[in-house]
Parts: sequence; C-alpha cells; structure tokens
Amino acid sequence: MTNPLAGLFKARQKEAARPALFARGMRLCGEYLAAQGDRSTAPDPRLTRAIGAFAASLDTPSADPFDALLQVGERALEAGGDDGPGLALGVAETSTAIRQRSKGAWRLRGRALDRLGRDAEALECYDRYLTLLGNGDAAEGVARRIDTLKRRRTCLEEAAALFPGPGSALAAQAGRPTPVTAPEFAAYVRARVAEHGPGDPAVRRLLELHGAYRRLLERSGMPDPLLGGSTPVDVAGLRNLVAGRTVCLVSGAGEVAGSALGAEIDGYDLVVRCDAFRIRAEGTGGRTGLHAVSLRGDAPWEGPLWTQRADVRLVFGDPAGAWRRAVRQRLVAGAQEHVGDASLRRPLGDPALLGEDGWGPGTTTAFTVLRLLDFLDVSPRLDLIGFDRPGRLRPRETEWVMDRATRVDDSKMRIALR
Repeated sequence: MTNPLAGLFKARQKEAARPALFARGMRLCGEYLAAQGDRSTAPDPRLTRAIGAFAASLDTPSADPFDALLQVGERALEAGGDDGPGLALGVAETSTAIRQRSKGAWRLRGRALDRLGRDAEALECYDRYLTLLGNGDAAEGVARRIDTLKRRRTCLEEAAALFPGPGSALAAQAGRPTPVTAPEFAAYVRARVAEHGPGDPAVRRLLELHGAYRRLLERSGMPDPLLGGSTPVDVAGLRNLVAGRTVCLVSGAGEVAGSALGAEIDGYDLVVRCDAFRIRAEGTGGRTGLHAVSLRGDAPWEGPLWTQRADVRLVFGDPAGAWRRAVRQRLVAGAQEHVGDASLRRPLGDPALLGEDGWGPGTTTAFTVLRLLDFLDVSPRLDLIGFDRPGRLRPRETEWVMDRATRVDDSKMRIALR
C-alpha cells in the first residue's frame, strides 16, 4: 500500500537539507578567503564581490542564493590560480546536490573538473548537462569540449597499443588527472625513442600522437578548422571586397525594425550589421553582407555563437589571446564566407592601420566598422540608417559622424557620408 505522506516527507527532507548545503557553500568560500590571506597577491576582486553577494543573499528573502552560489563558482574559475578551480568544484558539487537538474550546476561541475584535468569525471558531467539541456546552440561549445577530451583519451590509448608491453603502464594513466598523465606520456615517448630510434614506424606514429595530444591540451579541437571553407581576409582583402560597392550600416534600433525601409536597405550592395541583431525584412531588410562584432565581458569566448549568416564577419577585440580564443570557439562553420584576420581585430588603435588615439575599448562596434570603411575610402556611397537618435553612438562618435555628413534625411533616418 502506498503511503500518501511519503512524498510530503521527502519534500520536507529536501527542504531541510538546503540550508545545510548553502552553509557548506559559505564555508567553502570562507576557507578560500582564509587561505588567500597567507598569499602575497590579493584575491580576485570579482570573486570577492561574488562571495559577498552570496553571503548577503542568504539573509535576503527576495534573493536567490542558488544563483549567487553559481556565480561564485564561475568567478572562481575565472580567477584560476592554485585554489580557484578547487573552489569552483566544491561550489559545483554543492549546487548539484541542491538542485540535481540544474543545467548551470552540471556545466560548472564539468568545467571545474576539466580545469583540474579530471577528464573522465568531466565527461560524465558534460554528458549530464547535454541531457538536461536538449538541443540548442549553447550545447555546441560543450559538445566540442567533449570531443576534445575523447580525442585526448584516444591518443593515449592508441599510443599505448603501439608497444603492448611497455604500453600497459601508459594505458593505466588514461583515467588519471591530466597533470599526472601529460608528463608520464612525455617520459614514455622519450623512452620509446631512445629504445627504438626515431626512424621506427611505430615511434613516428607515437610522435604524431603525442604532438596531437599536446595541441589538444593547449586548446580545444575544432570539428572543422576551415570553418566550412571560410576565407581569412586582411586589410587589403577587405578593401577589395568593398571596393566600388554602395554600403549601408543599419542600426538594430526598434524604429528601423518598425519602418518600411527594408527594400531600400536591401538595395545597397553591402549591408552592414553589428553585434546581436534581428531581421524583420519589411523594416531592416533581409540581407547581411558584413557582420561586425566586438568582444565584451570577462570571458568573451563563452558568449553565444555567431550563427547569423553573413558574407563577411569581422571580430574586433583586444588582447590578441582573447580574440584568438573567441574566434576559435564562437565562429560557426558555414555561417560566413570570409573572416577578418588579426590585422583587422583593432583597426582604430592599430598603428599599422588607423592608429587614432582616444577611442578606447568602449568604442561602439558600429563606429569601429564605420571608421574602418571610411578609412578604406573605396565605396561610392556610405550611409548610416537608424543612427540619427541620441544614444546610438557615443557623443564623440556622433560628433565625428556629423562633422563629415554630406546630407541628413530625417524621414528615412539616414545620414550619408558620401
């Protein structure tokens, strides 16, 4: 006979466990901060603020301490160092105990284990995250990481099989943390080279596998490194693509989407759009010839993938490492025909290109691509649509535009520079 009160008792047990789990999360944070007091460097300020926000949420009825706890884990991963990933893992384990179906908690747990080199456990958490998530763009980055971890394991397994006797020791390393496995793999390779010589076919294959393994340690693999045949373009290449074409830079403002300018916008040879944009063909037009995006935030490589179809995609960002990582992780195969290379990643500040002072990292994407196209000076017509209202550009950017405008058509929200 089913006990009608069983469900109620289980619910109350879970509810009673939550304060204890949140207290465990607070204790982990306190232990982390206490350990930092003995170090010469100060704790990461963003992580410290996240811990403070979590502590405050515990006594604020309207706040959600679960979300605040997850934010601590994310900031701990960003802080890195010797203790950051460990704190992130503790937070993630606590979070998955509080909410066993939380996608964010399982993703955080997988990332923390991944950072600690515990590949097998990370794969389990990533698989759990994908199961909870279902289909969606957010899954592609995790699926790529799963592929990378599996390819690393395959390298180890194949390397061990090349020399069955000595390889048994290497095969045993496959389930151990990467910080242990990587030096063991390197030592194994050196021993086999010394034993058989570099000319041995099995040794040559072993060296190939070790090289692939080392590359996969440094960066995630790409299912399609050529991005569906996308062609990198430099400044000269972009100039050739734009030369002789009429250009229209379209704002993502609601007034444009609600207008009837779509057919007129599509009449330009090259339609330029920026950052996240939405298409409403009647107002915005339906074509995107050039899509420009700027890297923003502490971890710009973890933003949404650039799935919008465009002929050319320019990615603006600094420093170079963040730019390379974002381009590698957020571009989608087949979503663009041409991709701007490193020579186009910071056109305003690059002394080899414009080298203009005073714009800074906060410059809008729209003005950055506009200034670049104006500098190339190969378009017979260069218009802006939807940038006639305050706030669409920064004050200095608006001043620059209006100083060079040849005509302004308020009825069509158009500013012409040519």
